[in-house]
Amino acid sequence: MFRGKEVAPVLQNALDDLGIPVVWDAPHVSADTVVLHNPAFLKFDPPFAMRIFARNFIVVTHENFLRPGGYEAFDAGHCLKLLDSACLALRKTLAPVSSHNRTTIADWLATRSGFDNWSLLDTDWHNICDFPILTPTPAPLDRRGRHSRPGFEKFPSLEQLDACFPEHAIANVIVGGDAFRHESTHRLHWTLVPFQSIEIDKYFEMIDFMVYFTAPTWRESFGRVLAEGIAAGKVVISDPDTASVFDGAVIPSRPAEVTAVISHFINHPKRYAEHVLAAQAKLAVFSADAFRATHGAMIGDLPEAAA
Repeated sequence: MFRGKEVAPVLQNALDDLGIPVVWDAPHVSADTVVLHNPAFLKFDPPFAMRIFARNFIVVTHENFLRPGGYEAFDAGHCLKLLDSACLALRKTLAPVSSHNRTTIADWLATRSGFDNWSLLDTDWHNICDFPILTPTPAPLDRRGRHSRPGFEKFPSLEQLDACFPEHAIANVIVGGDAFRHESTHRLHWTLVPFQSIEIDKYFEMIDFMVYFTAPTWRESFGRVLAEGIAAGKVVISDPDTASVFDGAVIPSRPAEVTAVISHFINHPKRYAEHVLAAQAKLAVFSADAFRATHGAMIGDLPEAAA
């Protein structure tokens, strides 16, 4: 999906723990169950030379097939056809990562022909959110922040950003807001941190509220950064649709309402702590144990980490 051939650090750590080597560009892959993550990577790579042989071929759909308004997010048909021709399997399954992600895939399939050989997994292939759980502060301040990669689709309008990160806040830390360094958009009361230039724990030390809205043409398929904020002991605020994935752990709001939400929790610090602790408890549904309980039988016994 991105430049270079470096394994993501969290994935590399897991591979090292399990003693599994990385094989780049294997000519073929064969197993009872083969799992491929994010077919959208094929939108950048028309040829796909790998051959896959499996009883069960599971394609985890980390990206939504449709954007808000029903527009196709990428050429999903092209990507699935490449995988279809490359794979010989008894069953081919699309595995959504959330309820919203599932809706976009189901709606896409309902209006496309030629994909009847793909089934939709009954249960979500949710992210495993295995983050350190930190204690919420007993005295929250008006310190706001957000982090994401710097794509324009990841940010709302400048007017909405001004509402979310106003001058009167004690801190406004925006990680990944590289595009707003231009003099016409830069705000002196914003601390703009380049993407991947700060350790995530250092970023969370700078804020008490995580405020996350995106462009109206974009919708997160899951919202892993929101789960990170909850685990870090912060009150997390987002739009109602994105918040719905987290069953009350993320506060649904609109940009114009953010300051009122934050003021409420600053004036009632006990409620701040109560909300964070309740939100952290709800992350259990995205734990490794929860994933194993739901999908363990499908993919077989998972190996234990090497001693």
